[in-house]
Amino acid sequence: MLPESPCDSAQTGFFDIANQLDFNHPLIALGDAIDWLKLESAFATLYSPKGRGAKPIRLMSGLLMLKQLHNLSDESVIAQWQMNPYYQVFCGETSFQTCLPCHSTELVKFRQRIGEAGVKQLFAMSVSLHKEAAEEPTVLVDTTVQEKAISYPTDSKLAIKIINRLNRLAKRHGIKQRRTFVKEVRALRLACRHFRHVKRRSKAKKALKRLRTIAGILLRELQRKLPESVLHEETERFALYERVLAQQPKDKNKVYSLHEPDIYCVGKGKDHKPYEYGRKASVVSTLDSQIIIGVASHDQHEHDSKTLKTALSEAEALRETAITMAVVDRGYRGAKKTVDAEVLLPSAPLKRDTPAQKQEKRRLCQRRAAIEPIIGHLKHDYRLSRNWLKGSEGDAINLLMAACAWNLKKWMIAFFLFEINGVWCAYFAHNSTDNETRYIWLKLS
Repeated sequence: MLPESPCDSAQTGFFDIANQLDFNHPLIALGDAIDWLKLESAFATLYSPKGRGAKPIRLMSGLLMLKQLHNLSDESVIAQWQMNPYYQVFCGETSFQTCLPCHSTELVKFRQRIGEAGVKQLFAMSVSLHKEAAEEPTVLVDTTVQEKAISYPTDSKLAIKIINRLNRLAKRHGIKQRRTFVKEVRALRLACRHFRHVKRRSKAKKALKRLRTIAGILLRELQRKLPESVLHEETERFALYERVLAQQPKDKNKVYSLHEPDIYCVGKGKDHKPYEYGRKASVVSTLDSQIIIGVASHDQHEHDSKTLKTALSEAEALRETAITMAVVDRGYRGAKKTVDAEVLLPSAPLKRDTPAQKQEKRRLCQRRAAIEPIIGHLKHDYRLSRNWLKGSEGDAINLLMAACAWNLKKWMIAFFLFEINGVWCAYFAHNSTDNETRYIWLKLS
C-alpha cells in the first residue's frame, strides 16, 4: 500500500520546520523545482494496493539523490537524514523527524523495485531541469571504466575462494568429507606470495597447480554426495567453478570474480593503473553548459568507436532536437560510419577548410578536454570510482545516478549564480506572506 507523501499533508506540529530554515539553501530550491508528482505517478504502478504501507516515493527518491550528491553510503545517508533538517525538507517533511526514515535495506529494495528504467526517469528529470541548456547541438563524448568492488584477481586467489566455498557448502548440508585440505591450503597460500619474483615463480606455479587439484577433488566429491535437489540448485555455480579452474593466463573472456563473473579487464593506458576490472561507461555532455545528457554502461568489451552509437542514442532519447556534432578523441577512429551526426576527431586540417573553419575545429578539439574533469568529478565526488551495486543492472543504476547528481549540482550552482552584463548576480529565495516562494535579483559585491 502506497501512502501519500508528507508534502501532500497540511498538518503541522510543534517541530514544524517549514518556516524556520534558510530558504536561500540550494536543497530547498531544488526540492521546489523537481516535479515530484510526475515521479510518484510513474512509480505508483510498481506498488501493490494491499499489504503493509510503503515509504513515500518522494522520500525514497530523495534519499537516492542525496546519497549520490554527497557521496554517502546507504547507511550514512539515512543517518544524515535524521540529523539534517534540510535533507528532511528536501524529501518532503514539514516537521522535524527524530527517528530514522527507513532501514538501509529499503533503499536496496527500492532500487530493485524501480530498476534501470526507473533510475532513467530520475536522470531524465535532472536533464529536464536545465531546459534549453541541454539542447546544445554539439556534444562531447568520452568513455571511462566503472570499476567493480572486487579485489585484485589472481588464479590462486580464485582457487582458494572456490575451496572455501565448497567446504562451507559441505558443512551447511552435513556432508562428511574425506579431507578438507584446510592446513595444506594455508601453506599453499603462502607459497603463492610474491609470485612475480624470479626465485619464487616456480614454487608459485606448483602451488597454483596443487590448489586447482584440491578444488577439483572437493568439487567432484560434492557432486557425488549432495542430494539431487541441492545439486540442481548449485549447477550454475559448479559450472562457473569448473570454468575458473580450467582457464589459463592467456585465455580470452576470463572470469575475474566469483560474485561478478561478467566483468572484464580494460586497459586504458594509465601508468598508475594498467588494468581496471569492471565495465566501460560512456558519458555525453553538452559543449558549453557541460550538462550530462546521456550515459551508457556497456556489458561487452568493445572498442571506443563501437560505443559511440549507443551513447548518442541514449542522449538523443532525452532531447527534443537531434545532435549535429560529436567531438571525441582519437580513440574513436572509425566511428564516423556508424552514426548520423558529424564526428570531429583531432587531425590535420583539410586543404578545403577556410582559416575560420580550421580555427573553429581547433577550438572544438581543445574544448573536448572539458569532459575529462567531468569524469574525474563523477569518480571522486559522485561514487563512480568503485561500484558496490550488483550485476550489470547495478552498473547502469550507479552510472545514471552519478550523472543525475552531477546535473542536480550544476542546477544548484547555475540557479544561484548568473552573469548579466559582466555583473555576477544571485537568486535569493524569500518566503512571502501567502506561503509562496518568490525570487529576487541581488548584485554580488
